[in-house]
Amino acid sequence: MPERTFTAIVRREDDLFVAECPEVGTVSQGASFEEAVANLKEATELYLEEFPPPAASRVILTTFEATYG
Repeated sequence: MPERTFTAIVRREDDLFVAECPEVGTVSQGASFEEAVANLKEATELYLEEFPPPAASRVILTTFEATYG
């Protein structure tokens, strides 16, 4: 099976951790940081079984500043 490294963005929402994979669009959650990432890995693997990514698909991660208020 092919293996590839993906990004996990994790944030705290009330009493849960929410994890998102921006390359694929999968999202999951867990009671701990580790559980959220493990659940995201499982959700992403299940998604990729049905919808494999193109071989050359790459995401560029950057930051930006926004003014508000």
